[in-house]
Amino acid sequence: MNFLKVGDAAPDFSCKNQHGEIICLSSMIGKKVVLFFYPKANTPGCTAEACNLNDNYNRFKSDGYEVIGVSADSEKVQKNFSEKFSFKYNLLCDVDKKIISSYGAWGQKKMYGREYMGIIRKTIIIDESGKIEQIIEKVKTKEHSSQILNQ
Repeated sequence: MNFLKVGDAAPDFSCKNQHGEIICLSSMIGKKVVLFFYPKANTPGCTAEACNLNDNYNRFKSDGYEVIGVSADSEKVQKNFSEKFSFKYNLLCDVDKKIISSYGAWGQKKMYGREYMGIIRKTIIIDESGKIEQIIEKVKTKEHSSQILNQ
């Protein structure tokens, strides 16, 4: 697992989104980026988080942010998730978990006493120069936008 910290250069990535378009972090220099990692599309917590960010999308845009969701779901699953809730932002299809791993969002999880490897819910805020500005590891799914915007 990669242990990134505030001030580090954000690992560059190039990945397909829910529409099959290639999204590259390097093309977003000059913009702030909210990169949020979620375990699985259409699950209650992930839906709450994604919808909360979508509900506040206009504020993110007016504050100069690009919002990008990342999970290991396929393009078809991400597209259905995006269309079902009319998301205004990109969802990356990181099926090989390269981005997830490079940002330290893959690791040991525990649920109902069982331990397993999976995607760790976290958000990385990247500044205009491509450096990590903030890492949110205790994501409040229903209030995530306020964790990012109201600091």
